[in-house]
Amino acid sequence: MSYDNLSDKLSSVVSRQTLLSMLFISLLFKHSLRYLQNIHFNTFNLQTFSHFLIPLSIFIYRISFGGYIKVSVLIIDQSHRGRVKTVMSNEIPNKRLMTSCSNVLEQAHHVSRAKRGQAMGSIRGFRGCTVWLTGLSGAGKTSIAFQVEAILIDQGIAAYGLDGDNVRSGLNHNLGFTKEDRKENIRRVAEVAKLFADSGQICLCSFVSPFEEDRQMARQIHKMSDLPFFEVFVDTPLTVCEARDTKGLYKKARQGAIKGFTGIDQMYERPVNPDLVVVTENCTPEESAATVIDLLEKQHIIPVLQKPAMPIRELFIPESRISLAKTEAATLQNLEINEIDVQWLQVLAEGWAAPLTGFMREHQYLQTQHLKCLREGDREINQSVPIVLAIHTKDKERLSGLSSFTLRYKNKALAILRRPEFYYHRKEERCGWQFGTNNLGHPYVKMIHESGDWLVGGDIEVIERIKWHDGLDQYRLTPNEIRTKCKKMKADAVFAFQLRNPVHMGHALLMQDTKKRLLEERGFKNPILLLHPLGGWTKDDDVPLQTRILQHEAVLSEGVLDPNSTLLAIFPSPMMYAGPVEVQWHAKARMNAGANFYIVGRDPAGILHPNKNATPDGNLYDPTHGARVLLLARGLQSLEIIPFKVAAYDKKYKKMSFFDEKRKEDFEFISGTKMRCLAKAGENPPDGFMSPKAWFVLAQYYQNLEK
Repeated sequence: MSYDNLSDKLSSVVSRQTLLSMLFISLLFKHSLRYLQNIHFNTFNLQTFSHFLIPLSIFIYRISFGGYIKVSVLIIDQSHRGRVKTVMSNEIPNKRLMTSCSNVLEQAHHVSRAKRGQAMGSIRGFRGCTVWLTGLSGAGKTSIAFQVEAILIDQGIAAYGLDGDNVRSGLNHNLGFTKEDRKENIRRVAEVAKLFADSGQICLCSFVSPFEEDRQMARQIHKMSDLPFFEVFVDTPLTVCEARDTKGLYKKARQGAIKGFTGIDQMYERPVNPDLVVVTENCTPEESAATVIDLLEKQHIIPVLQKPAMPIRELFIPESRISLAKTEAATLQNLEINEIDVQWLQVLAEGWAAPLTGFMREHQYLQTQHLKCLREGDREINQSVPIVLAIHTKDKERLSGLSSFTLRYKNKALAILRRPEFYYHRKEERCGWQFGTNNLGHPYVKMIHESGDWLVGGDIEVIERIKWHDGLDQYRLTPNEIRTKCKKMKADAVFAFQLRNPVHMGHALLMQDTKKRLLEERGFKNPILLLHPLGGWTKDDDVPLQTRILQHEAVLSEGVLDPNSTLLAIFPSPMMYAGPVEVQWHAKARMNAGANFYIVGRDPAGILHPNKNATPDGNLYDPTHGARVLLLARGLQSLEIIPFKVAAYDKKYKKMSFFDEKRKEDFEFISGTKMRCLAKAGENPPDGFMSPKAWFVLAQYYQNLEK
């Protein structure tokens, strides 16, 4: 409506002189008034502008939606006790939305999409597109979108999820739920998604978007920029959505508290020709997300990925072939291996080091030593420690030229090694890269220097599952078994804690705090703790595995850690005491077991310097470096690192607390040496340092050791 038309509307109520003043005020504020909804946003008393204006106040209502602005002018005659008269209420085109300014020109980027794709994620290539998930409220759109986002990020592919509620709380906070506002909501989101896609990211939009016309507009916006757009219809029946009603919106809509709610008193137009239909009624979000990933793979947006639900590859011979394998193993040349070699064989067989298919060949060894990663196609996978088999010269000469030979331990055939590759064992170089020292006072360095002068790599076929018959085999779960257990526990997140020492209340505090943050800050419903003590070789003065497991069981039985949301299992790897290099291995192995989060402690995999006066603190590695390196490590995309918070005994509150520098005099750091001395003497630690039953187990061990 033009201002001339407005003049006709007002002429019967106010004088021409007053009208001109009103128009002056309207023009004055035309470009500065805010778009507010259902409230009068300004009041003008005409007396403040001219001595000849009659005593009137004008209230202007201005509501923006879509391409239109609704304007209402209200006049209050103060001389007649506030008599109200609405003189105009109409819709006028919002030219700011409907047309482009003549002085706005599109600017071309200097960086091409192909070039941008080289910098997006660890899997290179331009993958920009938009996946538009539409369906009723409660259908599962956001759950699927965020699950897909997590899978893609885990694989090093840049992605971002745009959720309807999140967008309406920011960019589109001034839009309601009229048809026009819904259209403008979708238009804005589509434009933002287009920019995400153009940047090379996969943009995952989860919006009810009930109208076919609006969804086609979103598609057209992408088509005009030559960007892929995939409409995914999340087809969940209204009855199911209403039964879920996670936000309580259907109940309010049925009660009449919410008007225009899609599915109740607002129609939802089913997509005419969607690119994918996902039926969620009897599917988990993970299963639904897998269908979206499959769509992206088939459209060649992404390479074929390792799916979260896919099992980790194990190296065991199928049960149907075991008998034949045993017969073959008996006919082959043998190589006798030691206990630590068997532990590494178990690590490989169970899939902790996947995608390795055996002891490392030289090209894999070089990648591990120098890059701390293995490359598999376009993917980088962290592998910071070499998993190699050292042999002596006489064995190398005996086995050279063979296509296969048998690995034996205590005269039992454990595995067949195929297509062996022999290469020289450069021990000093290996120890320098892995440990930063060749000091023979380091126990694992000493073992390396005492081992064979050659390394042999090759694919392995493990005849049977390796068992130690020590009463703890039930805790030795493979990565696939841990994944299955966590799924049965209905975990929506798994956070792992690696330890080789008894659990005290400081450790428990960190695990409890992590769970609390995952629940309250990250929105997870059922995070599961993987309490995962190392079960391979450790140095002589470490607490043995049997005692540690008894102590961990006591911690769980006392409720220090929730037994219903904790999975206790044994990690079969030997301990190397390689500090920041080894902590990457510990994290990668838990990633293979399905962990999403990894708690890294202070001085992980650390050890005292063999020459105790060689460093200021007596440690071989800086206690903070492990956590800092892990945050920067390559090839751990699907794992989020949770740095260790320093905990100490709070003398004021008689419990373990996170250290507070402001009152540092209240804290005491109880060393392992002091703990051992108290246990040996039959004394108790300060109240709140360790749970009573757990301390009893530890004290008994040290007292028996003294005897």
